[in-house]
Amino acid sequence: MSRLVVVSNRVAPIQEGEATAGGLAAGVLDALKQKGGLWFGWSGEVKDASEPQPERTVGPITLFTIDLSRKDYDQYYRGFANDTLWPVLHYQIGLGHFEWPEFEGYRRVNDLFAAGLTPLVRPDDLIWVHDYHLLCLADSLRAQGLTNRIGLFLHTPFPAPGVFMTIPSHAELIRAMCAYDLLGFQTEIDRAAFIDYVLRHADGVRVETEGGRKGIVSVFGRIVRTGVYPIGVHVDEVRAQAETPINRRQATRMRANLLERLILSVDRLDYSKGLRQRFAAFERFLAEFPAQHGLVTFMQIAPPSRSDIETYQRIRRELEGEAGRINGRFAEVDWVPLRYLNRGFPRNVLMPLYAEAQACLVTPLRDGMNLVAKEYVAAQDPEEPGVLILSEFAGAARELDAALLVNPYDEAGMARAMNRALSMPVEERQERHQAMLKVMRTNSLERWRDRFEADLRGA
Repeated sequence: MSRLVVVSNRVAPIQEGEATAGGLAAGVLDALKQKGGLWFGWSGEVKDASEPQPERTVGPITLFTIDLSRKDYDQYYRGFANDTLWPVLHYQIGLGHFEWPEFEGYRRVNDLFAAGLTPLVRPDDLIWVHDYHLLCLADSLRAQGLTNRIGLFLHTPFPAPGVFMTIPSHAELIRAMCAYDLLGFQTEIDRAAFIDYVLRHADGVRVETEGGRKGIVSVFGRIVRTGVYPIGVHVDEVRAQAETPINRRQATRMRANLLERLILSVDRLDYSKGLRQRFAAFERFLAEFPAQHGLVTFMQIAPPSRSDIETYQRIRRELEGEAGRINGRFAEVDWVPLRYLNRGFPRNVLMPLYAEAQACLVTPLRDGMNLVAKEYVAAQDPEEPGVLILSEFAGAARELDAALLVNPYDEAGMARAMNRALSMPVEERQERHQAMLKVMRTNSLERWRDRFEADLRGA
């Protein structure tokens, strides 16, 4: 059996016997632990020069990391990846900027990854690349002479062609993406947007149908297969974490201190998550449903991310100001309606807190999937479940349509959804929860991983 070689922007800091985080790390680590393999990516360190670090072995997994120079970090990571690609992929046109030197830095680091990875790869290895940081990696690896099967899974959305074309280097990015053998997307909407782009803007394209959907693309002289692989969670593992006695006692103490019903949100501090709109909707909820005063607390956990980028510094300042203003308007001596926590918490705190919350607000302006939504559902007590309020623009909404779906730009609609969630009868809550849990067990994290790997082997 060929090895699995995983490549991502960052290599997760794993230790022998350590509990696995969610999402990408959990999915690929399971596969690597079962069969052995390599994980290659950035160490997270910024040094004087970009250079590889000594390999490290954790069980059957070999970790290879590379440090980035300050120039590479600024141009590749801070610049093109997060200040050009990220906003456009999330339909936030105008929030980022484009500079050709930063795109050249992005290509340079993709080339750097390829040069470091090529000597480690055996002829029959499968190479599974993750996310928007490495759209050009297969093209760089082909230039190094590799003919292995190489697949890319895009964790973010892929936008409509007219949106993607606002990136001046869009044609070069698409050409590079077509050096992959398999392109995986979170939803059919994302795959269709990619195929729509190549049909309209690439020469000599032929698209074949697969299962009634356009899936295999002949473009730039290569056959590129596309697929939809919605990432999931370990349902039973999340529930077990939520119910671990020591974790649950801690969460129960936290809830007891609130004395009210809890609406919970957990997001990275990012403009794509719809945090401004969410705060405004909660203020609307307080204004329009005064009977809920003193009975409900909204807790927003938002650990900072990319704090050296001005856009993220600005949203942090805005949210801190809004939280203070809303509390100043509505708080009582014995009640603070909005609790804004600008820090991260470990999973042994979050999972039981999910289980304690009567409602969870997951309202991104656009999201590839959003695993908070799935973890919240998985953590709930099936006899007394809470209610998921979910943005219709999150990838998870394609599967979890039994949630209360909302438009994150509709403050009044979100306010009404909060009130409905808090007054929903237990029978309806159970029915909705069971429907979502059934889908999540079908589209599990294991199935996401196994389907992608099997399709890459057959590509």
